[in-house]
Amino acid sequence: MTGKRGADFDAYAGDLFGELVLAESAPAQPVERKPFTRFVPGIAIAAIASAAAAWLSQNYGVPIILAGLLLGLALNFASGDVRTHDGLDAVSRHGLRAGIVLLGFQVTLMQVGAMGVVPFLGLAVVMAASVLAALLAARISGQGPSVGLLAGGATAICGASAALALYGVIGRERIEQAQFTLTLVILAAASAIALATYPALTTALGFSEAQAGFLVGASIHDVAQAIGAGFAISDSAGAQATVVKLTRVALLAPLVTLAAVWVARLHPLPQANTGARVPLLPGFILAFLGLVVVNSLVTLPPQVAPVALTLSKTLLLLAVTATAMRTRTDLLLQLGWRSVMPVLAATLASLGAALAFAWGVL
Repeated sequence: MTGKRGADFDAYAGDLFGELVLAESAPAQPVERKPFTRFVPGIAIAAIASAAAAWLSQNYGVPIILAGLLLGLALNFASGDVRTHDGLDAVSRHGLRAGIVLLGFQVTLMQVGAMGVVPFLGLAVVMAASVLAALLAARISGQGPSVGLLAGGATAICGASAALALYGVIGRERIEQAQFTLTLVILAAASAIALATYPALTTALGFSEAQAGFLVGASIHDVAQAIGAGFAISDSAGAQATVVKLTRVALLAPLVTLAAVWVARLHPLPQANTGARVPLLPGFILAFLGLVVVNSLVTLPPQVAPVALTLSKTLLLLAVTATAMRTRTDLLLQLGWRSVMPVLAATLASLGAALAFAWGVL
């Protein structure tokens, strides 16, 4: 080899040869294990902020994910201390995966089948409209297709939980962490607004309980808020909203699979040419599917689902708070109004498609 690349290779080869000689002549050294305590500072501060968010949600009705995001951004200065990095990164990465896996205890295949063919097709139309609107808005506003996929997919499935899962396969190489955090903030805010306004909208339009339950279940992002909006209308509407919403949650795995294929083919990373094969379906999504199957085939004790839901919410709240803490607020402020357009477009498209289907078909 000649030129700079050849010199770099010669230097690397020389270093490698020297390391091999030293390895043969020197006794083997034990691998240094980092202490587990390195995670404590980051996990502790994320837990304190998450507890504060839960208190605000319980006492003042603030959406818990939105509270966690805002408190995490307010405490962003804490991540300036490198001692917090290991814990915050571990929580934001592994906490979100574990939280999504535990959502599998909330869904069964029988719930999906009980919704019926016609409402399921309507739900597919609503979800497709959400994704397409976000992709179009991202293109019009000069952003990458990955941003549109994140916003549309999160709106179509279950808000912050789906956004975290999608971000895991899209990767921070394609979407900046500041953009991801802003997407979470807008998702949480839109879901809170929907909870306050959609039940009144169904009453004003004179929707039946089945129509109202489908509308809120198919168009509100957050699981708890979608189900809560349904029961705010009536018990029957709440039951319908629960089935529709949990069906959306069950479709998380197919959406993440399609997203992984799409970004790998149409938006590949430079290091993808190294020959390493990227799995189409992440391990935590396979685990989620496994729990859905187990929950469908095995009658679990009635205490399992509520405990798993509480633990899932706790882990996802920790992950969202830690992610916000690790986000540079200066980059967040530089994003501008264009960055919120994909989520807004997906939200409006989701509402419009759900309204049209509930009005014209159900």
